[in-house]
Amino acid sequence: MLYLFGFDRIGVAVSDIYFVDPEPLPGQEGAERGVRLELRYLEAGELKGSIYSARPIAVDRPLWRVDLLESVEGTPGSFDRTHHHPGLDGWEPGRRVFDKGLSQEPLKWLAEHLADLEGVLDRAGVQRDEVSPADVAGLRERAPEIVETVGRLLDTVRAQSPEGPAGTSVRASWL
Repeated sequence: MLYLFGFDRIGVAVSDIYFVDPEPLPGQEGAERGVRLELRYLEAGELKGSIYSARPIAVDRPLWRVDLLESVEGTPGSFDRTHHHPGLDGWEPGRRVFDKGLSQEPLKWLAEHLADLEGVLDRAGVQRDEVSPADVAGLRERAPEIVETVGRLLDTVRAQSPEGPAGTSVRASWL
């Protein structure tokens, strides 16, 4: 499942994810599942026909990522693999950053961070002029709706079989 929330120059993409790290860090062995949220650049394309035609929209490079993950073998609701990537190098995430507040109250933590786009950008090393005032205001206004969507998707993931999607060997996700 993939949800997209678009503003002016940025958007938020939310997806379920099932993941098996082929080279896990110690203590991180085994399958993980949960919800991934990424703050992404958006680009509106030129119309391909008349003024009534659909406009192409590119969901481009990520700026920030939050992974609300749990080990498949663990206790649902433990958020034992929950982390974020404060900044990305192009398309590649940096190391996992585990934050006690994120693991203890992930939806509250997420709401606070989505409402503070300027702070997220500063920590990610992204210039504030890469987003518009409409992005800041829109994300702050829609943060509760995004967080509610993440919560519903977490419930859906937990209701699924712990084996993951059929035929999954390493990763299944839109993001």
